[in-house]
Amino acid sequence: MSTGATGFLQRYQEMLGRLPGDSALRAAAAAAFKEAGLPGGTQGRRSEAWKFTSLRPLAEAEFDQSSPRHEAETTLAGLRLLDAPRVVFVDGQLRDDLSVMPAAGFARFAEQPDFGTLTWPDREPMVALNTMLATDGAVIHLSAGSDGGLIQLVSMAEGDGDYHTRHSVHLAEGARLTLVEISAGAGAHLLNTVAEIHVAEGAHLTHIRLQDEAATAFHVSTTYADVAPKATYDSFTLNLGARLSRTEIHATLSGAGAIAHLNAAQIMAGAQHSDFTTVVSHTAPNCTSRQTVKNVLADRSRGVFQGKIEVARAAQKTDGYQMNQALLLSPHAEVDSKPELEIFADDVKCSHGATVGELDPEQMFYLRSRGIPDAEARSILVRAFLAEALDAVADDTIRSRLEVAVEQWWVRQRA
Repeated sequence: MSTGATGFLQRYQEMLGRLPGDSALRAAAAAAFKEAGLPGGTQGRRSEAWKFTSLRPLAEAEFDQSSPRHEAETTLAGLRLLDAPRVVFVDGQLRDDLSVMPAAGFARFAEQPDFGTLTWPDREPMVALNTMLATDGAVIHLSAGSDGGLIQLVSMAEGDGDYHTRHSVHLAEGARLTLVEISAGAGAHLLNTVAEIHVAEGAHLTHIRLQDEAATAFHVSTTYADVAPKATYDSFTLNLGARLSRTEIHATLSGAGAIAHLNAAQIMAGAQHSDFTTVVSHTAPNCTSRQTVKNVLADRSRGVFQGKIEVARAAQKTDGYQMNQALLLSPHAEVDSKPELEIFADDVKCSHGATVGELDPEQMFYLRSRGIPDAEARSILVRAFLAEALDAVADDTIRSRLEVAVEQWWVRQRA
């Protein structure tokens, strides 16, 4: 069993010589992680980026790599996957027997390790942790003008260990892809995922995430996306599970006319903590970014939104927007909202905002007066609140799957 940063570093030493890819890069990441520690942990340095989310519970957790405790087949059967290719990783390793492979453009990180050029292990401790311990993941390369259709990336845990998947996605000029990323599993595990995404000129990537892990799990996801001229990176994240989760996205609009949508919904209960953090860097002119993030927080749960829009001096005609809205279903629930604008250009249209509120008592009275039970009335109003966020998902089939996940969350709360 391993505990905290020391345990991770010990396991790295034990795996030396068996890890794929650049050993010097891994060693540098291990040195950076040793210096930084886990954010908010007993040895970790204080960081503004992790101001509202402490990984002390993760630092104090014990992870056991020794043996599976749960059946991946059972978990997979309950996910209601779409009728499309799926690439399934269990405990950080590809499972061919559970996967339905894409026709083309796919490789394994274990066989073709690609750490990319966008990530910052020296700045991001969890990226450093992934860089030193990643063993497998998806490498997706689509050629110019190709349509990759829909691919599902599924990460599950059978055991109570820590698992670090590494994904790399490259869309060449004019290519298109819809990527649905699902994280699930039972037990008290850690899933720490890093993805690097390149969307070339005129290409379009739709990236949907569904995080619905066990309430005892830890989940950290860090994505770096570079969006070229007239390309689109359209992402939506739905966070429902995990004891503590953090979704972090760094999107750079590096070409004129690039577009990025970073929308999300976080629905928490109990003592769950969920953090959605984004940095959108406008470095080229005539680019557009949109962020709408909604939180529904019950019991003693806590939601965090940190969204930063950076506009470089050369990024004239930038159009940037971000909005964070929170619905508190309990007087003990908490939300921290930190929208930011950092603008060096003078011809821009940028705005941000945040709202926090409770269920409207008049609307509740209206529904109750018509014979609708309290729990159902609350569900109706919450769904109406979330509708704008879910409407950002254009594909009807995928949106319906997310709506089913939200309904299952409600069923679990009533159980």
